[in-house]
Amino acid sequence: MIRLNKYIAECGVCSRRSADTLIQSGKVCVNGEIVTNLGIKIDETIDNVKVKNKIIKKENKLVYIMLNKPKGYVTTSKEQFGRKSVLDLINTNLRVYPIGRLDMYTEGLLLLTNDGNFANEMMHPKNKIEKKYIVSVKGNITSEKIDLLKKGVDIGGYITKPAKVKSNFEKNELEIVISEGKNRQVRRMCEAVKLKVLNLQRTKIGNLELGNLELGKYRYLNKNDLEKIKSHI
Repeated sequence: MIRLNKYIAECGVCSRRSADTLIQSGKVCVNGEIVTNLGIKIDETIDNVKVKNKIIKKENKLVYIMLNKPKGYVTTSKEQFGRKSVLDLINTNLRVYPIGRLDMYTEGLLLLTNDGNFANEMMHPKNKIEKKYIVSVKGNITSEKIDLLKKGVDIGGYITKPAKVKSNFEKNELEIVISEGKNRQVRRMCEAVKLKVLNLQRTKIGNLELGNLELGKYRYLNKNDLEKIKSHI
């Protein structure tokens, strides 16, 4: 037996947290009946599960994709406002979804998968997986501002955890490494120290680097890549 939200995640539909939302909103059926109990368990070998009236099953093939996300693309699976989705850039018959998010105006390293367990582990705060960003800013970068970013700043009712910060004064750039993922966190951190973000790129997740992957292109992670990233979870 397996918890329903875990089964939905392992089928690659969404994360466990999002699966809970689907269940509570009455969009999940088990053997023809709508279920809203988050604690329900199913027998994946015999029970029939539908999400939004579509039967879901685990994929036999698990895939892991690295994308160099361009600006102008959102990381939601379905876009209600007609904006371009990162899924438009991926050519696969398998149902994959992004691990975490990058906002529409941020580019760089994004992982996608149909492995729900892997996605959950990557996003779980307990694993504290570091993510590195290169930030071009407008405004004076000072040692005081860098110290504030390192110690943690108020981004609107939340004090960020200590970050690793390096500066490139010639390019007016910052290298910021964080292990948490609040909404638009790096942008809000810079705003908190009076720096305006001109360009933001994620270049590394854990030990996995973007490297020379072209903007808008993707590749499947190999065994060595997976060993690198899984060493953190």
